[in-house]
Amino acid sequence: MNPTVHPRLREIELFAGLTDDQVDWLASVTEERQLDDGEVLFEDGDSASHFHVLLDGELAVTKVVDGREELLTRHTTRPRPGEGHEGKPPAAHRFTGELPLLTGGDYVATAVAVGPTTVLSCPKQAFFDMLVRCPSVAGVLLPVLAWRITSSEVQARNRVTLAALGTLAAGLAHELNNPAAAVARAAEDLGPVVDRLVDTAEEWGKAADDRERSVLGEIVAEIGRTPPPAETDPFALADLEEQLGDWSGERGARRPDALASVLAERGLDRLWLAERMSGVRQHVVPAALDQLAALLDVHDLTTQLRTAGPRISALVAATRDYTNLDRAPRQEFSVPEGLDATLTMLRPKLGNIRIVRQYAPDVPPITGYPTELNQVWTNLIDNAVDAMDGEGVLTLRTCLQGSCLTVEIGDTGCGIPAGSVSRIFEPFYTTKDVGKGTGLGLHLSYRIVTQRHAGSMSARSAPGDTWIAVRIPVNGTHTKGDC
Repeated sequence: MNPTVHPRLREIELFAGLTDDQVDWLASVTEERQLDDGEVLFEDGDSASHFHVLLDGELAVTKVVDGREELLTRHTTRPRPGEGHEGKPPAAHRFTGELPLLTGGDYVATAVAVGPTTVLSCPKQAFFDMLVRCPSVAGVLLPVLAWRITSSEVQARNRVTLAALGTLAAGLAHELNNPAAAVARAAEDLGPVVDRLVDTAEEWGKAADDRERSVLGEIVAEIGRTPPPAETDPFALADLEEQLGDWSGERGARRPDALASVLAERGLDRLWLAERMSGVRQHVVPAALDQLAALLDVHDLTTQLRTAGPRISALVAATRDYTNLDRAPRQEFSVPEGLDATLTMLRPKLGNIRIVRQYAPDVPPITGYPTELNQVWTNLIDNAVDAMDGEGVLTLRTCLQGSCLTVEIGDTGCGIPAGSVSRIFEPFYTTKDVGKGTGLGLHLSYRIVTQRHAGSMSARSAPGDTWIAVRIPVNGTHTKGDC
């Protein structure tokens, strides 16, 4: 028995109700440890072996998430005002390590001493013996345990929300980059092009007669009706531009390269242009070519703006559908639309992934919380992409089974270990390496589906063939067992 421990145990709320015999027994089965500043008490991922009681000093509990070390909480015998979690029970400061012992898992975080720290370490078997021999301990431990689980889920939910916002921002920025850049380029170029169009129009108007104006109008219309070729050889395109540019320059065009570029992109060659210009008098040809070049430049820039505008609108609509910012929380909505909106937001991560959509045509809208379900789809698709290491086939299926809508998300990744399939929805359980997952993403998804939508989730897996199934009642309620 450690006689120095005996009086200090009485000062700890966890042991305040113990009898002398119980305190004597506890002191005999525990070991006092002195930790230096920065010394690790236990590490994330280590097999849980001890229950630790803080006698004096401070412990910082941290976890590496996505490559960053995050401070989860501090346990201290000298709490300072304004520090720690709001609502943290005072007793929670004085012990740690009970959760992995009770679940038979590993430590889910790392505990490090802050300054000289003294702890009392209780081996795993002695911890379970203590719960039997000292029933009053459970009266203090269980409320703290419940608070910790709730607090961890809140932290994880906030972390997932921030990650989702980050994914949303990154995806939106990536997708908006091309159309926004096109709008910026077109807006910058449009001013000089319009000025040039005014100048060439004035010259063309002075030089051309009515018949030549009609010829030029027909040329512009024909170019507009001519689609780009299905295949383009960059070397052949360069040759075509050079020939058109030389021909136009020899006939006095001031911007032969710009004209040649537009015509070559449509597969039109020098002979085509020469034939069309045969209806224009020779001394008027330079003005005709300059006017044609200016008209085509304006047409090209307005086409860019006309194309980019709807693309930006579509992305904004996809973002609105993903977040449902302007709608009531509980509503009727389309699940396939939510899946597609999620794919749009995750597109930067899907570069080498082949997407297969198998949406049944008879799937009706469901009633529920679309923003929360979009977070479920984000978690499942993100996990699938990670499992495939960025390359493979992602399949999304929807179908109606009785009164329930079924969504299945499959991937061709490495698969889930056979012994883990039944546990992947448990809190803090993860098959990812330490630091790459919180073990709460699937658990939170499970809660959203089962508690918020009265549905169910299941998984089946083999290497190269993993499926997560989500079943949700169409009308928002169901009899237990239907889904």
